Amino acid sequence: MAATTSDSDSPDSTPLTEENDRNRKRAALAVAPFLALGLFDVVLLLFWGIEPLWAFAILPPILFCSVLAWIVFSTDFLEDRT
Repeated sequence: MAATTSDSDSPDSTPLTEENDRNRKRAALAVAPFLALGLFDVVLLLFWGIEPLWAFAILPPILFCSVLAWIVFSTDFLEDRT
């Protein structure tokens, strides 16, 4: 009795890869406006004449929150809670 493999078992068919790419793209599209707004705020503070150290002091939290939001959206962490 020969074991048969279906198309879903072959390494060439990877639907999860396509789904992950879609999730990453969706995550990037969701986070991009907030990241742009945060970076615009840093630039605005620099042109406003505030001390550059204070303008760049808000940059790490903006980047941290953007990366954290990207991870949440890309992994569908909240999918089962909606």
